Amino acid sequence: MPVQVNGGRLWRRLMAMAAIGATANGGCNRQALTDEDKAGRDLFLSWTRSAGCAISIDEMGNIFARRAGSDDRLPPVLMGSHLDTQPTGGKFDGVYGVLAGLEVIETLNDCGLTTNHPLEVAVWTNEEGARFNPAMIGSGVFAGVFSVEEAYALTDKAGHSLGSELERIGYRGTHPCRTRPLKAAFEVHIEQGPILESAGVTIGRVTGVQGMRWYDVALTGETVHAGPTPMDRRRDVFRALPDIISGVYALAAAYGEGARATFGDIAVSPGVRNTVPANLCLAVDLRHPNQATLDAMDRQFRSLVNDAADKARCPASVTEVWRSPAVRFNGDCLKSIADAAHRLGYETLDMVSGAGHDSVYLARVAPTAMIFIPCAGGISHNEAEDAAPEHLTAGANVLLHAVLDQAIRR
Repeated sequence: MPVQVNGGRLWRRLMAMAAIGATANGGCNRQALTDEDKAGRDLFLSWTRSAGCAISIDEMGNIFARRAGSDDRLPPVLMGSHLDTQPTGGKFDGVYGVLAGLEVIETLNDCGLTTNHPLEVAVWTNEEGARFNPAMIGSGVFAGVFSVEEAYALTDKAGHSLGSELERIGYRGTHPCRTRPLKAAFEVHIEQGPILESAGVTIGRVTGVQGMRWYDVALTGETVHAGPTPMDRRRDVFRALPDIISGVYALAAAYGEGARATFGDIAVSPGVRNTVPANLCLAVDLRHPNQATLDAMDRQFRSLVNDAADKARCPASVTEVWRSPAVRFNGDCLKSIADAAHRLGYETLDMVSGAGHDSVYLARVAPTAMIFIPCAGGISHNEAEDAAPEHLTAGANVLLHAVLDQAIRR
């Protein structure tokens, strides 16, 4: 019988972490670098120290809990995810990957097993991007995508900077945030979609991640009184909106099942009921697993925005806020996942992640792969987010054996 994680211990810790920032509707609000995030980090550190881990915190607040290997000079096998949540987030997004990594270490401690390579569990800062935009900034600095200075300068809606908030909660570490040798990196996560549940499959072997682009579309019109100004004399930014929205949805439909288009936010000014607004900003998210296809979607998106703006006589600008290229995960890490699932008797489904994860940036600097488990109804970024204990245990078991496969090999 292969060694197994303690599913009950994993569940209890998930529920203990969920109590920090718990919302009235059963979810979590533990946004990055808030007091709640600090409390979650503190709890994680208490558990990892009790498990005998050495702790290091880098200048981005990324936490690394290390279990020594028999040859501690070898590069570590990394596990982990994030502890921050959406404002109305769930109990499992991100935190499951962190605590499943800790459970791997606890299980090896229980069994008295030592790996050749050291093991590390990472907590990455501001994965969600809910408070500081863009998302995945901690792992992005680690991978060299952003500079520390760029990250520190990010501000939330209240004007607080990421750097000052790291300092305030006591998690601005002293270790440099930069790439170092890793044997492999694994992240186990709830799927955040309905595919596994619909297929009746417990383990998703994630072969890659969709390419993603975030835009701000700014339209400029003219502020006039809602009563005296005839409709045909207005430069009304809302005139352009129907064509942009219908055009983007048609664009997604034209590029097939893998395409995604989302309007996540809209702001107008001056924002007065009886005044035609002069400015409108629309947040747009486009995704596709094929990079060339996403590039084509980008070109057509920009063209349709300009056409709609010209028709409405409202100049438009499209600013790309963030991009993440389509990712293919490492074949050897994917084999470790497949072999682990087969050994444990779990059916697997190969799939591409529609959501971004810290593994997107890790894949640039280390052999990386992900494991998905089902979540109820495919719901995530929602207080109703849920996952079955047996699925959480199964994913942690696959993580355990995939990590062992990599960490025992020299």
